[in-house]
Amino acid sequence: MIEDLDPPSFRFGREREQRESTREPEPKPSFLPDPDDLLDFDEPEEGPAPEPAPPARSRLQRLLPEMSETTSRVVVAIPWIVFAVAIVGIGGDVFALAMVGLGILGLREFFRMSASIRPILLPGYAAVAAMVLAAHFGDSFQILLVFAALFPVAFVFAAVRRSHELITTSIAFTVLGVAWMGLGFSHAVLLRDLPTHGAALLIDVLVATFLSDTASYASGRLFGTRKITPRISPNKTLEGLIGGFIGGTLGFWFAGLYQDWLPGIDALLMGMCIALIAPVGDLFASMLKRDLGVKDTGRLFGPHGGLIDRLDAVLFTVVAGYYLSVAFVY
Repeated sequence: MIEDLDPPSFRFGREREQRESTREPEPKPSFLPDPDDLLDFDEPEEGPAPEPAPPARSRLQRLLPEMSETTSRVVVAIPWIVFAVAIVGIGGDVFALAMVGLGILGLREFFRMSASIRPILLPGYAAVAAMVLAAHFGDSFQILLVFAALFPVAFVFAAVRRSHELITTSIAFTVLGVAWMGLGFSHAVLLRDLPTHGAALLIDVLVATFLSDTASYASGRLFGTRKITPRISPNKTLEGLIGGFIGGTLGFWFAGLYQDWLPGIDALLMGMCIALIAPVGDLFASMLKRDLGVKDTGRLFGPHGGLIDRLDAVLFTVVAGYYLSVAFVY
């Protein structure tokens, strides 16, 4: 009841004190710096972080352009070119063993592409190696015998499998891979082992094949408009095919100019045949890769892809090169 007796001045004073005690402190004037800001040297200011400055390029980096895809392909190809020239020059057992190794690597790539079909591995590898060795120590008849022996051996390995599901397809893919790799690399040995000029003829075939591929790529990129195999290889054009034919033919013919034992007209005809067959080997591999759903057969050659990617045309042209050499030179 005492509060009711307080005079109005006392009540108003107490209410004012209560309001001041609960009032938030007024902000400091903006022109006065906050002492915490003066002492906080390491704390970054609020806001988005500034983008880092691009690294400074050295004078050498500014002068030299970055390696293009073509340059990287050439750099990777150089040691393989040296390897090819070396084994062709040495010949004999060294070349035959090299072809055995490449044949097995190529068949391994093919078997990995078709792994879901479960090809019969061991008889396939053994047959390719035996076909190449038969070419070196025997002749084409022994190659045929080895290839024929693949069928009963593959049957035995297939019969002992727990499951015979898709067994026909498995045997078919095994035979296809052996025929593709075995015939190609065994005929490379037959061509190199010809009594005279075998090394030169093999080099001629390789030069014509690679020039055909290069000229086809360049002319197709520059002038290609008419696609010829959109379902197999969409990038193949008629202009590229013509350019590859001219490049491969001239490549073999120019190589023959430095070989007095090979008449110019024979070199021209052989070059035309090689240039016609090279794109067939390329398209054959492209068709199988598209059907099996793979882009590259491997990474053995780095940006060039796998062994089959690089030697798909060679596997056809060396077979033709051997029989053309027998017909024109021997």
